[in-house]
Amino acid sequence: MADLTFNTTSGATIDRELLIAYLNTSATSTPTWSPLGKRVTDSSIDVDWSEETNRDILGSTYTTLKKPTMTQTFEPNDLDGGDTAIVKLWNLAFKDQDYAGLANLDVLIVHFYAGTASTPFAERYSSCAISPSSLGGEGGGHISMPISITFGGTRTVGTASKDSTTGAITFSAAS
Repeated sequence: MADLTFNTTSGATIDRELLIAYLNTSATSTPTWSPLGKRVTDSSIDVDWSEETNRDILGSTYTTLKKPTMTQTFEPNDLDGGDTAIVKLWNLAFKDQDYAGLANLDVLIVHFYAGTASTPFAERYSSCAISPSSLGGEGGGHISMPISITFGGTRTVGTASKDSTTGAITFSAAS
């Protein structure tokens, strides 16, 4: 895949709303991409390159990196009956306590700011672990279920498109 450019206005910063993670809330072969992070005000993808720096006997310093481990935390993450992704995760975690299911989820990251506006860059991870860290909250407040994602499995890059009427996301793998 050739280098991409940002499809935003030159000189303007890029809105955070243009980087969205989606959970597949349907079957792998016919995915329904539901956005993660509804009601979350701050979330970033953390990247760990397992950096290691050594100095040889001649005094030269060398640094190596490994394939990154990427994680993302959504906190607070208030429960909302209209949030399909959160409902699916609550069922897996608290109704079923399906730890294997939580460790094998299909997630798509769409970089709406990269590539073209109609077909932005996207990356699909076939086997992500999503773990809720708690369930509850302050009296008089809302029930919150903070989650952490470790992106894993096969990484497939491509593009995404968003239906202008329904908002449905479609992923197309690069050839």
